[in-house]
Amino acid sequence: MTVPWRSRPDLFRIGLLLCATGAVSGQLQLEPLNSTVLQGSDARFNATVQGDWLVMTWNVGGLLVVNFPVTGNITLSSGQFSARFCSSGNTSCVEFTIHNVTRSGDAGPVVCGVLGDYGSKTAHLYVQESGTVNVNGGNVTVVQDQQVEFQCVTSAWFPTPTVSWTQNGQAVSSSLYNTTSMANGDTFNSTSVLKFQAVGNATVECRATVLSLTSPQSSSVFLVVVPKPPDWTVLIAVVVSIGGFALLVLLIIGIIFCYKRKEEKQPNYQDEMSKRVRTHSQISGANAAGQRQGQENAGYVPEGQTSVAPSELTDSGFPQSNGFKVYNVADANQAGNGYSGAHITVGESGVRKHRHITIV
Repeated sequence: MTVPWRSRPDLFRIGLLLCATGAVSGQLQLEPLNSTVLQGSDARFNATVQGDWLVMTWNVGGLLVVNFPVTGNITLSSGQFSARFCSSGNTSCVEFTIHNVTRSGDAGPVVCGVLGDYGSKTAHLYVQESGTVNVNGGNVTVVQDQQVEFQCVTSAWFPTPTVSWTQNGQAVSSSLYNTTSMANGDTFNSTSVLKFQAVGNATVECRATVLSLTSPQSSSVFLVVVPKPPDWTVLIAVVVSIGGFALLVLLIIGIIFCYKRKEEKQPNYQDEMSKRVRTHSQISGANAAGQRQGQENAGYVPEGQTSVAPSELTDSGFPQSNGFKVYNVADANQAGNGYSGAHITVGESGVRKHRHITIV
């Protein structure tokens, strides 16, 4: 049965009176004494009474919301609250429920009182809020062994959420990420940055949670790792080094080859002097022969001799035995150390050749 709002102050006074009556509080137990729930969910409390009792009351936020007699109709302030026996036929246990709790209206003390000498018990209700989680940037493609960075943002949480990361379902060390939070009105926003070295493809997930969540809120992206391109720097350095060394060796070989060729083309001093001496001797011999030929006339026949005997001379001054006879016609003209004359060669048939010779 729902109690009109006009009668609520009376119920509240009755509830306070009932809760204040009695001194034996040990016979009333309330569980849990501290309850943390997520906003929008239900909060439940159990009150256990040892002994006989008549009326039980529940107060939320300083207001009487339920009047529960052991027999008779239950009085409720609104449909957000309810009370019932924990089990049928067992009047010693009452379950009190706050439906669709809100942080602004329901968080705080929850008081249960029993009429008589049982006193009252107080529990505390904590209401938390779950916000959003998002990994910025979406999927990422990087080169193997490159450092990759992910940023996760949480918004509208109360209290500050606990942020963690997983990679392929495995928890990431807290040393690899850093999380900062700041208030935004009566809620909190957080930013978490994760950095690590990419090794292989992975699903990277950011998780945010508070105590009242049965499972964390999460956001995930996929990391694609491509093979690292070959490091041509080392290969180029090796090739350049080998090429430079080979070029240097070829240059040295070329210099040595050219030097040897030059030495072969340039005779040494002794060979040159020997060659010059031989050349000079040949020239001297030739001059001497020329002088002798200029002073001597092989075809000269002294006066009174008309022919050269058996070894007759040819035109060139050499003897011949072909039957020709040489006659010398001397010209008495002499100039200086020379003379002029003529040779006449006569064969069997008469004069065959006439030659003038002038020697100086």
